[in-house]
Amino acid sequence: MCELFGFSASQPLVASALPLDEFRTHGGDKADNPDGWGMAWRTGGTVQLDKEPLPGFRSARFAALIASVQSDLIVAHVRKARLPPVNTLGNTHPFIHTCCGQQWVFAHNGMVPEVASAEAALCNASCRPDGQTDSEFAFCHLLSHLVGHYHTPGAGDDWPGILSHLSAQIAAHGKFNFLLSDGKLLIAYGHDRLFYQEQADWASPSVMVATEPLGDVARWTSFAPGELRLYQDGVRVRWQV
Repeated sequence: MCELFGFSASQPLVASALPLDEFRTHGGDKADNPDGWGMAWRTGGTVQLDKEPLPGFRSARFAALIASVQSDLIVAHVRKARLPPVNTLGNTHPFIHTCCGQQWVFAHNGMVPEVASAEAALCNASCRPDGQTDSEFAFCHLLSHLVGHYHTPGAGDDWPGILSHLSAQIAAHGKFNFLLSDGKLLIAYGHDRLFYQEQADWASPSVMVATEPLGDVARWTSFAPGELRLYQDGVRVRWQV
């Protein structure tokens, strides 16, 4: 199955200090995810993205990124091609689309073909997938429902609640674990398999999120089924439900 990795911190860290080298081996070596790798990271207030439709464990480019990137926000993915079973650049996660004046990044583990079919039929002009994956169609589906709510002032504004409710609806039609970011927040939804590891150091808090525990398994905590967690600068963000 595809695997996710996310990182949020109060200050930039060299990616090689994270278990990303181990994560890279899950791209076709230690796990059956040989159909592409991708990594998005924040630098200088903007989000950068690099990816290839190739096995991550054999990619010199992926290894070079891990050795050189410094960031306080990272979303990475290794892919097992299913819907469709074609490993092209357009089908490789993460995906980036613009919504509500922000660049959004998305990576997914699971299958949601019904949502993909419904979104494709809508011909959503505000978010058109570059590839053919059910994941990217689901991404556009999420963004289309955030329009008019994201960062809108007012007591009734609860876009994380809307996102949580919508994610549960999508998960009911398949398998839907994902990482999402607006360039500031790391947003993680654990439908049935996702783990987190928080570093509560007050001077430099951080969090890692992954499909499979990396390194010391005992230091990772499982998401509750259907749990949505938001982090900014390594600290969990709370909201009223």
